[in-house]
Amino acid sequence: MLNLPYRERRRRLEVLFAARGLSAPWTLCPMTTDLTKAREWLESWTDVSGVEGILIKNMSQRYLPNHRGWTKIRRRDTTEAIIGGVTGTLARPQLLILGRHDDSGRLRAVGRNASLRPDQARQVAERLTAASPGHPWTGARFSAAWGSLDVMDVVLVDPRLVVEISADTAVDHDGVHRHPLRFGVRAWT
Repeated sequence: MLNLPYRERRRRLEVLFAARGLSAPWTLCPMTTDLTKAREWLESWTDVSGVEGILIKNMSQRYLPNHRGWTKIRRRDTTEAIIGGVTGTLARPQLLILGRHDDSGRLRAVGRNASLRPDQARQVAERLTAASPGHPWTGARFSAAWGSLDVMDVVLVDPRLVVEISADTAVDHDGVHRHPLRFGVRAWT
């Protein structure tokens, strides 16, 4: 079936589900060619844990082993986070290590952003101050990427600067974002 177009592979899968009466744990993911419905799904279904977005597949494309022949559109939400550390220097931060307060008021790291553009780095650097003794992340180690064992060299900062971020919905059980966060255009509390 690898050489069949997606349209035919999908049709055969639907026939199999109907003919066999397949149900949980089997799931036939919904599919539409209606752009309005796809937008609705992106907004409403991505509130479910583990659902990051929607996939776009070419109806006439054959299956391409070891090749991603589709596009994933992740839902992104805008929120705020606290800068607790940076990579680089206070004068030229490269990445922001971002946190949020948990229910007990403890500042917990929730992710990092993608590399700052030079104008963003200047904007952030103007507002950063070095961490005082007793920073909540003193002694903490931060992995270079989600699931990585590589550790970043982090400079802790006074955790008072709040920034706007854009985040996709891929979050692990501890509330840590799996993918880099996007730094917003406005910051500052």
